[in-house]
Amino acid sequence: MVDFDHREEHVDDHMLIVQANIDDMNPEFCSSVTDLLFAEGANDVYWVPIIMKKGRPGIMLNVLVHEQLLEAMERIIFTETTTLGIRYMRASCHRLGRQFTQVETPWGAISVKAGFYKGDLVQFSPEFKDCERAAREHGVPLKRVYDEARAQFLRLQKETSERNESKAR
Repeated sequence: MVDFDHREEHVDDHMLIVQANIDDMNPEFCSSVTDLLFAEGANDVYWVPIIMKKGRPGIMLNVLVHEQLLEAMERIIFTETTTLGIRYMRASCHRLGRQFTQVETPWGAISVKAGFYKGDLVQFSPEFKDCERAAREHGVPLKRVYDEARAQFLRLQKETSERNESKAR
């Protein structure tokens, strides 16, 4: 498998979308299957409610994975679900450059993931688990921790930008 630096924006041309339609499995199994697929290297796993033949409700399993990990995904899907068949589609994935930054909040450090397109910051998000932990430990609303982490990240970005501008002068 090709190694890449997540900090660098890149396109990965060797991905597959693996799909299975399932109409006869206990839906409680979905989270376990998802965990197994991620543990074996899936990049993304998601389930979509669908209506199958004869109007039966079902779910579609979708797995994004590097082509070299296909056999491991097949093994899990065929042994852990009730599907009798799998579809494959080749895919290319354009991934933003990513950077993690720690920000300080009144409830402790929170990691913020930032995405860069052609070197420019285009999106950022506090890590949910960090925010959730801080909210629980300090008895404050999760959205308050999340909003504070976003505000601190923006403040830090502004300070960094101002520092870089004054160095350039």
